Amino acid sequence: MMTVHVFKTSVKRKGEVKQLRPWLNRLVDTNGCWNFDLEDCDNILRVETKNLKAPIISALLQNNGFHCEELH
Repeated sequence: MMTVHVFKTSVKRKGEVKQLRPWLNRLVDTNGCWNFDLEDCDNILRVETKNLKAPIISALLQNNGFHCEELH
């Protein structure tokens, strides 16, 4: 069963998404998908996955210098 995680982030530009793309693609692999909504005031990241837990996704963004907080 797929789970959707929704995060508020500090990612603001397409160039920053491009910087994160290889990391997110590797993390999500073929078992899911991800996308940013930079039009949203919270710069939303949505990750649809079977296996990943929210703290792993947050840590990836934080290790790359971005704020990332799961929304409940």
